[in-house]
Amino acid sequence: MKRELSLEFCRVTEAAALAGYHWLGRGDKVSADDAAVKAMRYMLNDLDIDGEIVIGEGEIDEAPMLYIGEHVGNGSTEVDIAVDPIDGTRMTAMGQNNAVAVLAAADKGGFLKAPDMYMEKLIVGSDAKGVIDLNVSLEENIYRIARAVGKKYSDLTCVTLAKPRHEKAIKVMHDMGLRVYAIPDGDVAASVLTCMPDSDIDFLYCIGGAPEGVISAAVARSLEGDMQGRLIPRHIAKGDTPDNRAHGENEIARCKAMGIEPMTVLKLEDMVKTDSIIVSITGITKGDLLDGVTLDGNIAKTESIMIRGKSKTVRRIKALHTLPKKSQTIYDLVFGNGTNK
Repeated sequence: MKRELSLEFCRVTEAAALAGYHWLGRGDKVSADDAAVKAMRYMLNDLDIDGEIVIGEGEIDEAPMLYIGEHVGNGSTEVDIAVDPIDGTRMTAMGQNNAVAVLAAADKGGFLKAPDMYMEKLIVGSDAKGVIDLNVSLEENIYRIARAVGKKYSDLTCVTLAKPRHEKAIKVMHDMGLRVYAIPDGDVAASVLTCMPDSDIDFLYCIGGAPEGVISAAVARSLEGDMQGRLIPRHIAKGDTPDNRAHGENEIARCKAMGIEPMTVLKLEDMVKTDSIIVSITGITKGDLLDGVTLDGNIAKTESIMIRGKSKTVRRIKALHTLPKKSQTIYDLVFGNGTNK
């Protein structure tokens, strides 16, 4: 993949973050996501690529834009694209920290094509690479991680999602003496923090979205970390109610149609098959990883992280945007004129 695309992909996540920012704290996560999706798609279609959305907003009958299988761009360079226009739509709507706009790109065929469902995820940094295994218990993985990083297991720090489905795992870790950061949403940003060499987070464990899981796998591979995942039907992840079972059976059928066996452990190389990866993440709200968008009149500030897998380079990019100089489409989205309302 052309190195020059790195900055172009950063421009894509910047536009999505700026568009989503208009809906910050307005209690409307649907409109926030809609604005970010439109901005991201508009920018992708202006790039010199032949891109296929392999991880996106859902199936073609569920999402009008950035759906799985949609082609974007106006060039010939073939790339797989995984997007999450807002990782943390609820956090954006409620004005909470750690919402980001995310894009990962790889050479054609580089990403697992996974349906939008739940994924169990275990992620570690480079010091614990090669020791994790979702086929064994969480406790055993904690012992292995502790030995690999040279700590007592009671000195380890885990980040997870503050969801009812994690209450048992959190209790296990607390009983072992671990420090647990339970965040409301946003496991992509948490996966970056886990894999950064200067982070105090030793591992991430959660059951979250599969699209975010593939993006996190791209981050882990780019930063020489490690990850395993397991696709989990909804009735197993959230409880066996009639509605969840119906959704779960549909997810199982979609997995099999895509050649994936649910509940089977996926290794990092199953989810991301190449080092030719570019990951761009732009902050929407202020967080542990990035500053959020700030707006002063027609001048906006953004902060992004851009990761290039081949060189293992991590760049922080701070940008000033003179909004009247943006395209009319982006300008309208930033000020709420091109959304649902």
